[in-house]
Amino acid sequence: MPKAEPEPEPEVVTEVLGYFVRNPRATDSLEGVARWRLLEEQVHRTLQQTEAALAFLVSQGFLQEIQTPGSPAVFRLDPEHQADAVRFLSQHAAKRGERKR
Repeated sequence: MPKAEPEPEPEVVTEVLGYFVRNPRATDSLEGVARWRLLEEQVHRTLQQTEAALAFLVSQGFLQEIQTPGSPAVFRLDPEHQADAVRFLSQHAAKRGERKR
C-alpha cells in the first residue's frame, strides 16, 4: 500500500508560495527553503519578544520612548531611573545565578 503524503499546513503552503512569488527567479533546496523559513520565523518571534520587553521597560520607567512624527519611536535609558535599572539588572543576575545551581 503506498504511503499517504502528510497534509501540509496551509500557513506553511502560503509562506513558501509567497516567497517564490515575491522572488520569481529564486531556486532553493528543501533545506534552503526550511532555513529561510526558520530565519523569518525567528526574526518575527524576536521582534515580538523585543517589543514586549520594550513596552515593559517603558511601563516600569527604565526607558523613555521618544515619538517623532514620520519616524519610528526610539528608546533611551531614563537618566532619572538609571540607579533603579542597575538594581533591577543586579537582582535578575542574582536570580539567574541561583537557578543555575
